[in-house]
Amino acid sequence: MELNTTRLKMRYDLDDRPPFGEGLILSIQHVFAMFGATILVPLILGMPVSVALFCSGLGTLIYHFFTQGKAPVYLGSSFAFIGAMQLAIEQMHGNFSAALTGIIICGGIYVLAALAIKVIGNGWVDRLLPPVVIGPMIIVIGLSLASSAVTNAGFVADSDWKSIVVALFTFMVCALINTRATGFLRIVPFLVAIISGYLLAMALGMVDFTPIIEAKWLAFPEFILPFKTPWFDSYQFYFGPEMWAIVPVVLVTISEHIGDHTVLSEIAGKNFLKDPGLDHTLIGDGVATAVSAVLGGPANTTYGENTGVIGLTKVSSTHVLRQAAVIAILISFLGKLTAIISTIPNPVLGGMSILLYGTIASNGLKLLIEKKVDFQNVRNLIIASAILVLGLGGAQLELGNFVTLSGTALSAIVGILLNLILPQDAAEND
Repeated sequence: MELNTTRLKMRYDLDDRPPFGEGLILSIQHVFAMFGATILVPLILGMPVSVALFCSGLGTLIYHFFTQGKAPVYLGSSFAFIGAMQLAIEQMHGNFSAALTGIIICGGIYVLAALAIKVIGNGWVDRLLPPVVIGPMIIVIGLSLASSAVTNAGFVADSDWKSIVVALFTFMVCALINTRATGFLRIVPFLVAIISGYLLAMALGMVDFTPIIEAKWLAFPEFILPFKTPWFDSYQFYFGPEMWAIVPVVLVTISEHIGDHTVLSEIAGKNFLKDPGLDHTLIGDGVATAVSAVLGGPANTTYGENTGVIGLTKVSSTHVLRQAAVIAILISFLGKLTAIISTIPNPVLGGMSILLYGTIASNGLKLLIEKKVDFQNVRNLIIASAILVLGLGGAQLELGNFVTLSGTALSAIVGILLNLILPQDAAEND
């Protein structure tokens, strides 16, 4: 793949180490960039925020280990898995076992994909996951969460007017920052919107300060481990049908991974798909994701917000990214701060989610447009239609007594199979 690698001239390149003060400021900018989105995922899923922050930093360090510090990437909580994880958690009545086991399996699939790419190249990825499959899958991931966003925002019968006001205010702050703000402010819309919505909710008496008062200033992250300990909660590995709804999402995130590294390559003026290589970046991302789930955290993914910081500051120093990772780990031990985050009211999350989930779905449309997918081609129309209807219609398929495919999982598999089975010249038969 040929990339434009001359777009920006970096002030500090990959191996450069900025002076301490400047480097610290740059690292804090990266922490702010990832913070809002990274805490939003565990808040929506009911997972410990402290663990998500810890695993964000640890995952970034793991990624840099496997890529030998050759790519300026920061990993944060992945939005792509929210719908499937939410479903698995609900089906397990609040138990995280199926969701976390599924994420660990997904991390393993990343590693297997990396090994396959190393041996036979990455042409099979484009063949298996063309835009006509990936685009509708992304749309399904976003829209399948719509009802959750609407409920949290208070747009339901007998809702409290305060909830609707806070949700709309949070939504508008995020929307205005995205459309009107310039510079660094435009990179942190989630963080600013969450803080603004929280302050309004606090003024309206919607915030319970009890957890903040009771929290310690310093505390270990609330790890959830696959074994019992006297200090942390535990879960058991679970390979039942609820887990399998999560696994197909990895097909979308692998494509997302490739796309993110392509964009980063163009901004930083290096081809990261060749050096350190897609196999190394996928292994780093996969191991980081699996380790996060083992500790009770959400899946990790490369963060576009931090790529934006690199483009804005023209600093691609990997030292700065690793320093940001260490800061994130230290923040996860601040008990008062994580307690404050845990008290964010649902309407704030609802207002953010309306924009977030809609943006995920719209990115699927954007991909179809950018790749110029021709929907006058009957073949493309059939594939997209099947994915959308099965993914959003609540379709389920039971395979024996052990595996049930539903929603995102079923639609992804059907889309891939149709892409492989339907003849390429189907348009001629219209």
